[in-house]
Amino acid sequence: MHYLLQYQTSADYLEKRSLFRAEHLQLAWWAAERGELILGGAVGEPIESALLLFNVSDPAKVKAFAESDPYVIHGLVSSYRILPWHTVVGHDAATPIR
Repeated sequence: MHYLLQYQTSADYLEKRSLFRAEHLQLAWWAAERGELILGGAVGEPIESALLLFNVSDPAKVKAFAESDPYVIHGLVSSYRILPWHTVVGHDAATPIR
């Protein structure tokens, strides 16, 4: 099942990001290497949020990622949501419908 992890970034996100970026990216790449995190990145110009696409069987894995993310821990993310994404079209769709 696909899940979107939607981060709302704080007003001082860009100012503080460099302090925690290496640790955040390490966490993200570990999740990617496990096959859980498919894509992730900041959204907007200027940056207003971030989206991370997960392919996992249990949304608790997405929550565990968010709760251990230094961006969340240190307040660079003001809020987050975990949204089930019912993908139906594309080569990587979880439940393809033709």
